[in-house]
Amino acid sequence: MLRRRWLPEKSFPSYAYLPGRQPHPVRDPAGHSYNSEAMPLAAEASLDSDIFLWGLDLFNHGYYWEAHEAWEGLWQVADRGAPLRTLFKGLILLSAAGVKIREGKQAAAMRHAGRAAALLHRLTNTADHTFERALGMSPAALAEHAEAAARIPAALPETALGQPQPVFDFILGPSSGGRPISSQKRQTVIHRRRQE
Repeated sequence: MLRRRWLPEKSFPSYAYLPGRQPHPVRDPAGHSYNSEAMPLAAEASLDSDIFLWGLDLFNHGYYWEAHEAWEGLWQVADRGAPLRTLFKGLILLSAAGVKIREGKQAAAMRHAGRAAALLHRLTNTADHTFERALGMSPAALAEHAEAAARIPAALPETALGQPQPVFDFILGPSSGGRPISSQKRQTVIHRRRQE
């Protein structure tokens, strides 16, 4: 399955972290991101930010712990109770499920995937299709994928320690093939077209 990069200029970490099996990425001096220049902190929660796209790249290529970390900053700055915050939390939990699947911990994977699916199902009544465009599928479809992946985990071939390994049979990313467009930018475009 071809897994497109959204930020191809950014290098992947030297290993996909699994807790207890490799040095902690940021706390251990041997970690892949120890004392490295991190992504800038999110000033606002946005689906068209480089931080969100970096999380997509990490997730799609099997760096689940790292994707969780990328999206955590967006979740922290999103407005409490906002659908966008719910989406980020769902993605974080889905990333955690990916880590647990890689670790062979099915019960924990099912728990995380179930929590992710519950949050994503809450977004099915969202009127605009911003989330669908940013993810390449509806939140409801992603919820179904999450539940299925945890119920029937992929038969994973042996890989070298630290080698990234995608465990989900779907790819997240803007359905337009380009960068996601925020609802505010979309409203500006619509307003301009009406004035023409």
